[in-house]
Amino acid sequence: MQKPIMAVTGDETDEETELAPSHMAGATGDMPTYQIRAPTTALPQGAVMAASPGSLHSPQQLAEEATRKRELRLMKNREAAKECRRRKKEYVKCLESRVAVLEVQNKKLIEELETLKDICSPKTD
Repeated sequence: MQKPIMAVTGDETDEETELAPSHMAGATGDMPTYQIRAPTTALPQGAVMAASPGSLHSPQQLAEEATRKRELRLMKNREAAKECRRRKKEYVKCLESRVAVLEVQNKKLIEELETLKDICSPKTD
């Protein structure tokens, strides 16, 4: 049996992700597919992974990044709220249209009922 392929991404320095062949590959005759498994080893407690030089930020940079993220979140929220209001208006219009159709149908049925009552009721002259 072949040894599972080990993959290391650029973000992972001490940790590896194992790609294991799927058990279904042999049954279908297709090329093997791989499933990602959780790493089997973890960093010891208290161990700190070395950060790349570009990842260290000054407090001002952290504040600017937080502000940028907040603005982005607020903008996305505004867009989502706008879309929600648009969908609600469309839904209400649809309901109003349905009410109008049902009112017309109800009026016709009442008129038909009255006509049938007149036809079926015994006439007393």
